[in-house]
Amino acid sequence: MLFAVRMDVDLPPGLDPEVLAREKAYSQELQRAGTWLHLWRVVGKYSNLSVFDVADNDELHRILWGLPLFPHMRIDVTPLADHPSAIPLS
Repeated sequence: MLFAVRMDVDLPPGLDPEVLAREKAYSQELQRAGTWLHLWRVVGKYSNLSVFDVADNDELHRILWGLPLFPHMRIDVTPLADHPSAIPLS
């Protein structure tokens, strides 16, 4: 299942830099595994737009809750479906 996810981050002052390092490592591990398909910055904001490919809602929930920065995020999830006019990528 594909999901578009917007994450808006609001870091607290004095956040331990180790938390940011863990966030980066976690996200890159998911990207290498093919679970976190796309990751784009939202210009002018501490936000990103991402696409996840997961088995189901529960897997996405576990992944998002596992983000070290999760307590400092507002997250909006949109389930995606194939579009009949899309050109296949493969």
